[in-house]
Amino acid sequence: MTLTDTELAPADSGGPLPVVAEVPEVGGIPVSGLLAEAPAPRAVVVALHGGAVDSRYFDCPGHPELSLLRLGQRLGYTVLALDRPGFRSSAPYADRLTDPRRRVDLMYGSVDALLDGIPRGAGVFLLAHSAGCELAVRMAAADRGADLLGLELAGTGRRHQPAAQELLWGPARMTGQRPSGVGRLIWEQPRLYPRDVLGGASVSARGSALESRNLHDWAEREFLGLAPRIRIPLRYSLGEYERVWRNDPEEMTAAGALFTAAPRVVLNLRPNTGHNISLGHTATAYHLDVLSFAEECVVARETGQFSGPTLQFDGGAAPPER
Repeated sequence: MTLTDTELAPADSGGPLPVVAEVPEVGGIPVSGLLAEAPAPRAVVVALHGGAVDSRYFDCPGHPELSLLRLGQRLGYTVLALDRPGFRSSAPYADRLTDPRRRVDLMYGSVDALLDGIPRGAGVFLLAHSAGCELAVRMAAADRGADLLGLELAGTGRRHQPAAQELLWGPARMTGQRPSGVGRLIWEQPRLYPRDVLGGASVSARGSALESRNLHDWAEREFLGLAPRIRIPLRYSLGEYERVWRNDPEEMTAAGALFTAAPRVVLNLRPNTGHNISLGHTATAYHLDVLSFAEECVVARETGQFSGPTLQFDGGAAPPER
């Protein structure tokens, strides 16, 4: 299919709408988010934010040019950004969501409820950033995950940068409190972000105790066990100035090699980009790349084929050996 002007959403179309749905099969817990609906969509992109922010991360207030939701809608994709379990509408129910299976059921249930009666095109593509990748990997590794078109993981990994490891998990860390200095790590370099976005005040949100419990030992233990169960194409992205996770080619290759059942793994190092990949000056370039990969997954679903090497770095011509 070739997109034409008449098939694209108008440039002046309305922005994302706040949405809330209750998920009966998970005790009626409400889940909120933002929805930007495209007519006759190619597919649906479901986006999961990271820590200390909410779904507005993908529709940066005051900067529509950085918005994944608006860009996706414009290019013929319906985009649903969900508030993760423990954030916004589901925050009062966090103590009922300690079981990761309930969180996975809650997210899939909210997708079904919020997209009820809405065309999905070729299906659902899942995108996650930072702490949201923990949930996205669980969703993709679940039985239902095989039905997803593909997966984008950004701002996560197997191993932290040395300074981040000491800050986040060192002996000086106080349980239940955000370590001092995290903000400096996730907003390096300041020049990479609009001045009024730097620091994240416009998208910040109070999380819950779920967050620290979810991520404890995540990278070293559960990520390693879940990655081989993912059977859909995926892309793994880190910024050039990522200061939380190791982003050297050797470590990114090792992380990509964990996904042994995936038909395709693309490793993507973003130039001039920091940890908050969807809020910086290069956010639009990143979102275009995500939608391009989603489109490749749509075509692969339609044709039943994937082209190119199983594991490739930046789509490069000389992929590392698996």
